Amino acid sequence: QVQLVESGGGVVQAGGSLRLSCVASGNTFSPNAMGWYRQAPGKQRDLVASISYLGATKYEDSVSGRFTISRDNAKNMVYLQMNSLKPEDTAVYYCGVGKIVNGIFVADYWGQGTQVTVSS
Repeated sequence: QVQLVESGGGVVQAGGSLRLSCVASGNTFSPNAMGWYRQAPGKQRDLVASISYLGATKYEDSVSGRFTISRDNAKNMVYLQMNSLKPEDTAVYYCGVGKIVNGIFVADYWGQGTQVTVSS
């Protein structure tokens, strides 16, 4: 079993920045891939960014150039630096740990999520 705990969410004005953190514990069975999803009210959960164990990254088009995913394998942590935030970035953000399948990150475990609210 793997436990994931996110932190760093909050309320920020449009154009501002936030940094999300997620720590994984338990049977993390390295190597693994990690990623961030988000879910806005009434919408499906979408993949925002992913990072392989060796650091290869991939981003959803709407956040490319504004968000940066990184990880610290020694600490079992993954981060999401979010800059130039827009109201449409408002969502609950979830981190996940899993694997890359056909070039796409697939989470096996999820955290409880952290709320990000961007005011206009």
